[in-house]
Amino acid sequence: MFNTIRSKQVIIIATMLVVAGFLFTRDVKGLVKPKEDAKPKAGVEAASSTVSSFTIEDASASAKDLISANSAKEISALESAYKSASGSDQLVQAKQLAQKWDDVEQAVPSAMYLEVVANNEPSLTNWLEAGTRFLKGFDNSIDNDVRSALLLKANASFTKAMAIDSTNTDAKTGLGITIVNGMGAPMEGIMMLREVVAKEPKNLKANMNLGVFAIKSGQFDKAITRFNTIITTIKATPDAYFYLATAYEKLGKNTEAIDAFLMSKKLAANPKLSDFIDKKVAELKN
Repeated sequence: MFNTIRSKQVIIIATMLVVAGFLFTRDVKGLVKPKEDAKPKAGVEAASSTVSSFTIEDASASAKDLISANSAKEISALESAYKSASGSDQLVQAKQLAQKWDDVEQAVPSAMYLEVVANNEPSLTNWLEAGTRFLKGFDNSIDNDVRSALLLKANASFTKAMAIDSTNTDAKTGLGITIVNGMGAPMEGIMMLREVVAKEPKNLKANMNLGVFAIKSGQFDKAITRFNTIITTIKATPDAYFYLATAYEKLGKNTEAIDAFLMSKKLAANPKLSDFIDKKVAELKN
């Protein structure tokens, strides 16, 4: 079931043109995916039904299809050493594998090894790193079952981080994001993100996710306000401009949408994204 894991940055274009996991620091390997893969399975029960059978071996096998043969061979050697080791030696191997998978931009197996590290050394930092990597894998994956499993693991990681330090805004932000994306009532997650913004008005991640949720829920005016605030007072990122353009487009404000899309293209400087935006701009002009 899990051999369809594909670590691709995608832009989900569905009825609401909701963009999920738009990470401009990586190559845009896929700009559109089928509607049926746009969301993880709803609810905690659906996620729980898959997470127990999702293993490091599943994540590793699928990720190796996406990297070079040399990198795959090197990682296989490290994995053999990990399996044959025990105690502190195995923990050292897990840390090396987490870093190696991260070096080749494969968040899912990296997160799995970070979870091993956090379970053995349960610190705030370790659980935050595991949760953050699981969320990255969730954003980049397009397999429903995998996304459900990763979301549940991210939720568990941030919950454990919160248990260590309930005042930590990174933990609360991550936990809020998992809840909004299907780990409970969305408003519970929204309230957590709002609490973070109230404490840290310039928290980029919390603000971005509040803006994305506004788009998902059809509150395009609120989304425009949110993303304009992000751009003018926090950081003018290509993804903030892209989401801003999406909200403008849904309100029929094509001129503003075009301007925002072009700013996203300029800042991202990504050829594949540029091609996508050029097509969007042509559609809006017509």
